Amino acid sequence: MGQESHLNADSVVQEYDWDEIRKHTTKEDKWLVINDNVYNITTWSKRHPGGAKIISHFAGQDATEAWTAMHNNKEYVSKFLKPIHIGRVKDTIQDEVKEDFSKLRQTVEDLGYFKVNPLFYIAHLAHIIMCDMLACFTLSYFGVGWPSYLLAAVFLTTAQAQAGWSQHDYGHLSVFNSGKLNHLMHYFVIGHLKGTSSHWWNFRHFQHHVKPNVYLKDPDITIPKLFLLGDNMPQWWGSKRKGIMPYNWQHRYFFIFGPPLLLPTYFHAENLYFVFKRRDWVGLMWMFSFFVRFYYMFGPSLGLWGAFKLYMFVRFIESHWFVWVTQMNHIPMDIGKDPGSNWLTHQLAATCNVESSMFNDWFTGHLNYQIEHHLFPTMPRHNYHKVTPLVKSLCKKHNVEYQCKTLQSAWWDIVKSLKKSGEIWYDAYYNQ
Repeated sequence: MGQESHLNADSVVQEYDWDEIRKHTTKEDKWLVINDNVYNITTWSKRHPGGAKIISHFAGQDATEAWTAMHNNKEYVSKFLKPIHIGRVKDTIQDEVKEDFSKLRQTVEDLGYFKVNPLFYIAHLAHIIMCDMLACFTLSYFGVGWPSYLLAAVFLTTAQAQAGWSQHDYGHLSVFNSGKLNHLMHYFVIGHLKGTSSHWWNFRHFQHHVKPNVYLKDPDITIPKLFLLGDNMPQWWGSKRKGIMPYNWQHRYFFIFGPPLLLPTYFHAENLYFVFKRRDWVGLMWMFSFFVRFYYMFGPSLGLWGAFKLYMFVRFIESHWFVWVTQMNHIPMDIGKDPGSNWLTHQLAATCNVESSMFNDWFTGHLNYQIEHHLFPTMPRHNYHKVTPLVKSLCKKHNVEYQCKTLQSAWWDIVKSLKKSGEIWYDAYYNQ
């Protein structure tokens, strides 16, 4: 059963019940289901453009909703499924929430909410480039004094943070109808404007999207060396006397090891490790182009070492911006083992929104609409507000909690969540 096969035109379609499908979850034997069809992904997972891990996370499960959400050109992608098709599901499990969400997606498509306003993305990219140029102009025109240096750092940090939100759009294929154009712009923005590998980002981020807040499947929450998140992991680690940190203090040392160091240290190291391990030479070339550009912009004013120090200072500031925005929607939410539930229920349990305003939308890159983004990851972000009432209505119908907070309360909930998890670990470690 571990070998992949496909059905001949004259062969009888094999049917499998879910008890059988759920047995195939190992590295040497992996099946999944899409639209009630069973596929053997054992070998194909290694060739999967999004990486082997993201598709393997659905071994033994129904991947229909994730497959639908993450792929734009389904007709093209379906061609790759034919050779690995091995049968169909016997006795389809009915799920009213899943069926209603499918209808909602069709409604959203019919209303044109996946259509792009090109001016939005042109203006956004223009303001990133403008901030970059203003930083260069500030140092070259006013000289290298503390006021001009700090002002240039503010311009650069803004450019880098906003480029982070911009590459996120292209990475999700939500700007162009053409996948090739989206990928090319993703290379340009994340590589040339930010100095990071496109493939590394895809590898990490897409796992987070399909399995948010799931232990060992979402890399954004799998950081047990420094932080324990949720209720279950701290309980288990504490009861096993595991851990190298005083986790009951993690809500305090978060301000040392979290926002200040994530981008300057951890992401740099992981990005470079990925590039050389995977031999991502294209990504490395784009990264190199960033540092060449950065030196030619700021080297004449600061010198090589001075330009590098400016770069690290900007990454230090940007890291605070990035961490508080990206973690506020998930860390305070449910974190645990894979629930195997439908798309709507899982995403809403792991995700919350932050109130919309002109500042919040710009500051967060519309990630304050995290619920809508997770439900429809390829939707242009300027349309999130349009689909919000429809999502709320569906959640109300099925008693699924839709959380929306103020920006300040969302940030404070990160700290409270870390404190609660640390206390659970401490109690399990010393009192059980």
